[in-house]
Amino acid sequence: MESYLELPPLSPSSEAMADRFHLHMEAAAVSIKEHNLLVKRLDHLSQVPYGSIGVYLENLRSAYNVGNILRTVEAFRLGPVYFSPNTPFVDHPKVIKTAMGVASHVPCERKELGTLPHPRIALETVENAPSLFAFDFPKSFTLLIGNEEYGLSQKALEEADHVLQIPLLGSKNSLNVASAFAIVAAQLCNSLRIAAGE
Repeated sequence: MESYLELPPLSPSSEAMADRFHLHMEAAAVSIKEHNLLVKRLDHLSQVPYGSIGVYLENLRSAYNVGNILRTVEAFRLGPVYFSPNTPFVDHPKVIKTAMGVASHVPCERKELGTLPHPRIALETVENAPSLFAFDFPKSFTLLIGNEEYGLSQKALEEADHVLQIPLLGSKNSLNVASAFAIVAAQLCNSLRIAAGE
């Protein structure tokens, strides 16, 4: 194959093999999800306990977004994930696939909005809502995340103790929900670490 395609000899590194694989797949017009080829040499079963920061997913439609959020929750060891009735649950095949092996490790349950622990902090693009970067997060709370198209319901906003937003400077006034959640997760973990004097 190398001779036929006039390619240089393949080096024995995993990166070179992955690059060559992608070259052949592209030439054959075959696509494959990137995560199927990731080298998992750094993955290990974490012994760090989950924290007390809950995450409520209200009416998310995309199982891929849910899987990415579960992966972020596990990476930062935040706390339980609460699912509204219409959000794809942890046993959904696409959630499992996108979460890349951590879906069964994250504490998850279906829960009604009114039963969520206080304080409840909503992430939403609301005019005059404070920036999450200037907010002093409590050690324990429930973060409310809304639908990809419509955001959080009016009921969720009314039941929230605080509403925060990610300050954006571009033309679009919103981000993908999983991307927005990753920003919040990193920020709140950093702010809690600073508050703890680490």
